[in-house]
Amino acid sequence: MIIEDKGKNFELCPSGAHLARCYRIVDVGTQKSEYMGEVKHLHKIMFGWEIHVTDDDNKPIRMKDGRPFAIFKNYTWSWSPKSNLRLDLQSWRGRDFTKEEQNRFDLKNVLGVWCMVNLIERTGSDGKTYVNINGITPVPAAIKQAGLPEAVNPNELFEISNPDMDLFSKFSDNLKRKIESSPEWKKRGVSTTSTAPAVEDEDDIPF
Repeated sequence: MIIEDKGKNFELCPSGAHLARCYRIVDVGTQKSEYMGEVKHLHKIMFGWEIHVTDDDNKPIRMKDGRPFAIFKNYTWSWSPKSNLRLDLQSWRGRDFTKEEQNRFDLKNVLGVWCMVNLIERTGSDGKTYVNINGITPVPAAIKQAGLPEAVNPNELFEISNPDMDLFSKFSDNLKRKIESSPEWKKRGVSTTSTAPAVEDEDDIPF
């Protein structure tokens, strides 16, 4: 399911294909999910991207407060070949993972990595308009050669096993409640603060 962090009032990002940079990964913990009468408990994570939108004159389009638009997507934390997480990561990097790459892959390697996202508008059952991610692909070579824009948001990684409470305090009330409802959060020990290091991309194929 593709989401915006609805605990805050977000200005809708323009639809279309845009340059984006992953700046946030959040471990949301195990969440109850019900579909077609079947109830499951699935471990969820959330990715967040800053979206670099430009007008016809290639000038940046920002939100009213000057920040870049942001978009978020929830995933089930699964490495299954058909999982949305794996399919998006493969599309993002432009090829499948080898067995060796799969065994040593760390999600934090995605932080700071650029991509192209295809955003579409849809109307929800509540009558509201939402902007969804409809695809993630690598950044074309021509855009890389022209130069990527300067990153705006710091890279942020939230892990329930070692929670950064300063980062947690920035989350919307809705996201906080989800994390706090998870069994992983309820079972955690004394909270500590951790800092996620920025990861540089040293190869043409991301992460």
